[in-house]
Amino acid sequence: MDFSISPEMQALLGRVRAYVDAELIPLERDFLSKEFNEIEPLLQEKRAQVREMGLSSPHMEKELGGLGLSVMELGLVGAELGRSPIGHFVFNCQAPDSGNMEVLHKYANEAQKEQYLKPLVAGKIRSCFSMTEPEYPGSNPTWLGTTARADGDDYVINGRKWFTTAADGATFSIVMAVTNPEAPPHMRASQIIVPMNTPGLRIVENTPCMGHRGEGWHSHSEIEYTDVRVPQANRLGPEGAGFLIAQERLGPGRIHHCMRWLGIAERSFELMCQRAVSRDMGEGRPLASKQIIQTWVAESRAEIDSARLSVLHAAWTIDRVGAAEAREEIGLIKFLVANTMLRVVDRAIQTYGAMGITDYTPLAFWYRNERAARIYDGADEVHKISVAKRILKRVVPAG
Repeated sequence: MDFSISPEMQALLGRVRAYVDAELIPLERDFLSKEFNEIEPLLQEKRAQVREMGLSSPHMEKELGGLGLSVMELGLVGAELGRSPIGHFVFNCQAPDSGNMEVLHKYANEAQKEQYLKPLVAGKIRSCFSMTEPEYPGSNPTWLGTTARADGDDYVINGRKWFTTAADGATFSIVMAVTNPEAPPHMRASQIIVPMNTPGLRIVENTPCMGHRGEGWHSHSEIEYTDVRVPQANRLGPEGAGFLIAQERLGPGRIHHCMRWLGIAERSFELMCQRAVSRDMGEGRPLASKQIIQTWVAESRAEIDSARLSVLHAAWTIDRVGAAEAREEIGLIKFLVANTMLRVVDRAIQTYGAMGITDYTPLAFWYRNERAARIYDGADEVHKISVAKRILKRVVPAG
């Protein structure tokens, strides 16, 4: 396994880190204290700067305006962007747009690419992904209540979705709906492009999470689909391929999430260490002189490094053999990194004391918003059980 970073990649990572430090971290106080629509014009200016620098949409192929990075290289960039809550948005590789771009690139026809993919990669529009439903467990993605009934050349969609990230202000949604309820479970659903201004589509509300509803890109919406009629030509890929497309999206997507979480962990670690050495406990004794703080520093460093190597190994495996063959590695890192991140954030908050729960640092934002990391893209428990079953199948019984 060679995880060495080429000089070209080191230079790229240096440019990304320098931009995050100089241009984005100074904006965090406004992002954390103001409504999103107040700060969005400034963020759009930063997005334009990043496009001019040739660094926007790093997850896409070069011919589409991206950087053409491997999964492992993209993970390294994602870790740098994850150091700021606005990093991925400014670089136009935020969820769910990044995954939607990848799905459209692989499964959209030429007309769909022209209408939806090109402006999405260019950062001119936003999108959302509508899969999770309030009445059905997200841990069983083959069980959906939303239907898309064929009617002539159209689909008529009925159902209710929630936690549709970034629906507020999006131009279109990719909707997961059952198109053939009689088919085998993994072939019942399809993914369909639905413009957000289609009659019958209604955003019920931005779902309040930990006391915050959010708005714009930084929100999750509940959506009602009532006799929403769209052409069957809006379907992505063959009918019944919705589950397959979702799985292809989630494999590399979990690498993206994990490296972003590592970026959060690294920044939280930096903040914790800065606080420890600068906080005077009296008589010239810094907080860093306390053994419990030293223990947190050592444990956090070891845990972050271990998690990073696990993610790089998973990304390296995907690059070599594909996401399907790397399912075990992907499952392991999902719960490993989420929990590592949350532990480091919690230690950093504790190190800051009362200031840690304010919005004067991004720590409270991450504590509030990233708790969901143990739930979305498959709950921790689902991944643990899945990985354990794979391991145990390989064990030869004694005797």
